[in-house]
Amino acid sequence: MNVLIRFAQSRAAWLTLAATALSLELTALFFQHVMKLDPCVMCVYQRLAIFGILFAAVLGLTGYQSRITRLAAMGIWGVSAAWGLKLALELVDMQTNPSPFATCSFLPEFPTWMPLHEWLPSVFMPTGMCSDIPWEMMGVTMGQWMIVAFSIYLVAWLIFFVPALRSKK
Repeated sequence: MNVLIRFAQSRAAWLTLAATALSLELTALFFQHVMKLDPCVMCVYQRLAIFGILFAAVLGLTGYQSRITRLAAMGIWGVSAAWGLKLALELVDMQTNPSPFATCSFLPEFPTWMPLHEWLPSVFMPTGMCSDIPWEMMGVTMGQWMIVAFSIYLVAWLIFFVPALRSKK
């Protein structure tokens, strides 16, 4: 348990979290801009959830020695991972059970004070439809892979939550 506590309170743990989140963001941009796969609004929201995890990792990297900073970073990580999992599950449900009554909007509903789709449309402007399944790997859709990714983030969060908040000895 001491090894887990030391790792959870180390810079390496937060760097690992940042590297995985950044890898997912870069992969999404590769799919969009190189493979020309149009993201739907749910995909854009999931990107935002990954950005939340990346932000939590950067916060944890800068203040990994402070229990309060680790608590804030853990909170942002947990909320972002749970929200991302919820979105991924909703997207997969829309794709596997198409219905004219269960559709997603064409534009993201960001707050008026933070219109990300206007500030950075190359990242946050949805151009695809939620019901489309443009890519699969090993018979698993992108939405299903995101369920796996967000589930892993949540399991890791559960494993590291208590050790990360313990005081250093």
